[in-house]
Amino acid sequence: MKPPYASARSYREQEILTAPPERLVVMLFEGAVRFLTRARSDLERGDLAGFHSHLGRAEAIIDELLATLDLRQGEIAERLQAIYVFCKRQLAQARIARDGDGVARVAGWLGELRDAFAEAAKAAAPPAAAGEATASGALRA
Repeated sequence: MKPPYASARSYREQEILTAPPERLVVMLFEGAVRFLTRARSDLERGDLAGFHSHLGRAEAIIDELLATLDLRQGEIAERLQAIYVFCKRQLAQARIARDGDGVARVAGWLGELRDAFAEAAKAAAPPAAAGEATASGALRA
């Protein structure tokens, strides 16, 4: 018998494998915010191992965002690089000081970036053609 979470995991894996690049970036931001929220919660409960683990996972996501930047694209990429590096520094300081508020600030900044990228992705997405299936599976007339 499959574990109850197996179908949810399979669904998530399929979502990642089939997502367009702009959606993947939004998903990375969502993951970073989720891990930072968990890290802060861990710290409040006194679970330092969980705090460090979740903080590390969020930092790994920021590293991935940094690694995928194409700095040949100009000023926007350079500014994003500066923001990501700043967030990493803030998280390093929050880790040392065990500062939940510092973690929450970074989560807020990354949440704002997630929202901006989600809006940009939505604006860049081509409208569904007549008779084409929408994301919900319904056909557009």
